[in-house]
Amino acid sequence: MPEMTTSSELSSTRNSCILGLLVLSAFINYIDRGSISIAAPMLKEDIGISTAQLGILLSSFFWTYAFFQPVSGWLVDRFNVNAVMAVGFLFWSGATAATGIVHTFAALLAMRLVLGAGESVAYPSYSKIFVRHFPEHRRGFANALISTAIYCGPAFGVFFGGLLIARFGWRYFCIGLGLAGLLWLLPWFRWMPEDETATVEKKSPAGPGWLEILQQRSAWGTCGGLFCLNYISYFMITWLPYYLVKERHFSLDRMAEIGGATYLMSALFSAVAGWITDRAVIAGGSPTVVRKACMALGMAGTGVFLVCCVMANVRLSIILLFTAAAFFGLCLSNVWAITQTLSGPAAAGKWTGLQNFIGNMAGIIAPALTGFVVERTGHFFWAFTIVGGMAALGSLVWIFGLGPVKPVIWKGPNPMVQDGY
Repeated sequence: MPEMTTSSELSSTRNSCILGLLVLSAFINYIDRGSISIAAPMLKEDIGISTAQLGILLSSFFWTYAFFQPVSGWLVDRFNVNAVMAVGFLFWSGATAATGIVHTFAALLAMRLVLGAGESVAYPSYSKIFVRHFPEHRRGFANALISTAIYCGPAFGVFFGGLLIARFGWRYFCIGLGLAGLLWLLPWFRWMPEDETATVEKKSPAGPGWLEILQQRSAWGTCGGLFCLNYISYFMITWLPYYLVKERHFSLDRMAEIGGATYLMSALFSAVAGWITDRAVIAGGSPTVVRKACMALGMAGTGVFLVCCVMANVRLSIILLFTAAAFFGLCLSNVWAITQTLSGPAAAGKWTGLQNFIGNMAGIIAPALTGFVVERTGHFFWAFTIVGGMAALGSLVWIFGLGPVKPVIWKGPNPMVQDGY
């Protein structure tokens, strides 16, 4: 007789499928948000906009992405996280496809705003699903896979997107990317997690409100640390292709190769760091020491090598860029593992939404400030120097801005706290 499959094996298989789909969604997410950056050199000439306008266009995504984070966090804590994720995915993929159709700066700006609102559901949904369906000893590597996908997305987008744009143009690239992304919804409706909202609400006390979360020192520490981390990340995602083409004078094909390899370095070292830090914690290491040390070292190394990169000759600058990307990968796997440990299932959505809201203010500032600085100075030296300063500040925040990395003990049910008053 054939062996019967146990419920635990079925659960493990389903969780693997869920994790695979979430990783794929993060991969698509970051290709979509970076698509206009890859197209920037051609789009700027096609639409007829200035460098400062390009900076505004690149930053506009983060206006809605950041401001919708608390809303998305509240939604995934309050309603079926599967449906919230699906609706957000539909909006952001549709906006990506529509980007290739519009012909004015105002219309492009509108599509970027819709894209940001749609993508705002991703991280709160990831945190909620991981806390509910994945045991603590699997969350570190699960977050590492999400982080790996985040940088594999831009790597794939820059490498293949650069080649496709050079061959077919940026409009066809955006349209095809958005329509292909919509196919993700088919397996999601098949394998999405079981809805446990009703069960959780019956068995668990009411979760903390916004004020209780804001009273936590570590909440402010994770928000500030993510802001510094995101300043580096969004500077690289939005301006690296333009920098390689305009200042280092690489062709689109060569830019695609270098940019793609840079993002792959971050993805690879994210996975490695996630595995190593999990092993260190399992071996008895303090999560506080292990994860905070990894964050601080990664931030410091990233800043030093990026500043050296902009001052070096062309050949050496590429080596330094790859080294900076490797150090940056050390940070990526631990950011949300720290948050999920601190917040627990009762506050995963809200804390993640709040952290992403403040952290993604960097997405509004970094692209626009970089465009302004480059237009005023005519080169990228001071833009890279600002990034180095943010990296140094972030290293200090991750060390001293957070308390111990352990679950917060939330207060009991309180209608005033629950409603966020």
